[in-house]
Amino acid sequence: MTDRNDLEQDDAAVGSRNYREITDSRGRVYRVGETDRDVLGGHSRKLMVYLPWIAMMAISVSEYAYGSAEDTLAHAHHWTRSDTFWILSVWVFFQAGIAFPAGWLRERGILTARPAMYLGAALCLLGFAALSHLDDVLPAICGFGVVGGIGSGLVYATCINMVGKWFPERRGAKTGFVNGGFAYGALPFIFVFTYAFDIGDFHEVLDLIGVYVLLVVAGCAWFFKDPPKNWWPADVNPPNFGGNTKGAASLAKNPPAAKQYTPAEAVRSGMLPLMWVTVVLTAGVSVFGISFQVDFAKEVGFGPLVAASSMGVMSVVNGVGRAVVGWLSDLWGRKPTLVFVIVVLGLAQFGVIWAGEIHSEWLFLAFAFLSGFGGGAFYPLFAALTPDYFGENYNATNYGLVYSGKLVSGLFGGGLGSMVVTAWGYNGAYALAGGVSVVAAVFALLLHQPGRTRLRDVTPHPHPISRETT
Repeated sequence: MTDRNDLEQDDAAVGSRNYREITDSRGRVYRVGETDRDVLGGHSRKLMVYLPWIAMMAISVSEYAYGSAEDTLAHAHHWTRSDTFWILSVWVFFQAGIAFPAGWLRERGILTARPAMYLGAALCLLGFAALSHLDDVLPAICGFGVVGGIGSGLVYATCINMVGKWFPERRGAKTGFVNGGFAYGALPFIFVFTYAFDIGDFHEVLDLIGVYVLLVVAGCAWFFKDPPKNWWPADVNPPNFGGNTKGAASLAKNPPAAKQYTPAEAVRSGMLPLMWVTVVLTAGVSVFGISFQVDFAKEVGFGPLVAASSMGVMSVVNGVGRAVVGWLSDLWGRKPTLVFVIVVLGLAQFGVIWAGEIHSEWLFLAFAFLSGFGGGAFYPLFAALTPDYFGENYNATNYGLVYSGKLVSGLFGGGLGSMVVTAWGYNGAYALAGGVSVVAAVFALLLHQPGRTRLRDVTPHPHPISRETT
């Protein structure tokens, strides 16, 4: 271990410039001595949980409430059901696709957190304006799908990366909490689109929602600030340096990355490609369940009950599940929790088949909710696992690469899922989805933290470090 004083200027830090950088035996650097309030000008880092959470709830209307608005949009603009499907599909593609280039720009200082949020907020407004005022489907796809998708993706990626950087010792629960807002935040808008949205007022409703997203996201962005590179909470001893501190239990289960991996190094480790493939498979099953659950229910005669279990309830299950598994991952460890979630998702697919065959409505609802739980809960786990494995300094780019698996899964779960349903029927398609989940769980079992292959690598050092600052 080396210990040196460092008083270099860092643009990310404000207030106190006094800190020390300590290096462990593997070369991992921890910047200690500065509190969160030193960096944030007197504010607690809890602000960097609540503000991203609020912003994520604001943008959730674009994806999770869209289905409730489809009928009115199709009637008002004279679109077909296929038209509305492609608008959302393009939105999903660009929402996921912007994560990597945005991360690349962010880590080079070209597009920092606050401007990224401002830009995302403005693009979201333009997206809703396009959905409101453009009758031709192609311009609407470009406006809401491309422009609005990029805007939402910028906000999503910035919020997830922000909370991960500020809570390196307890990022599971915090990331899950923030990520959950992206699902249940749409709940009030689902009711708006269901009961107060028709061809007589759809312009006003969509325009007002666009303004709402702009104001909320921009207001949250005003306070956004990244911590300095390698920053570590002043009241938490880094692993391998001893001491009983808060967050010690989570750090024992989820030790920080052995070093700060660049994207190229993360890819060469083999773990980032494995995570990407696992995201593709798991998200594909999730998209399949969301896309065909209602149709399958109607096929077996469960229409009224499925209507009762509205998308509003599903969004709550999906969002709360993300927060719960984030908390569990701090207790159980990130990888075991991920495997558990994927197994639950897979078993739910087979459970849906069973419920349909025996015509049990309550079993169908139970397994549908389990599918919704598993289909959302893996996202915050990957968001936390990425900096756990590869460090925080390049997390915006590394997580952008991992999250880009959602690009492929959208086609895999929707388009290919439709082909399988046509060829094999719903039972065959759900059985295949369950099998894909089993494969994804096996891939998840193969994940391991690069650079920490031995138990003694994560055993605390018997001598605690000093807490003096210079």
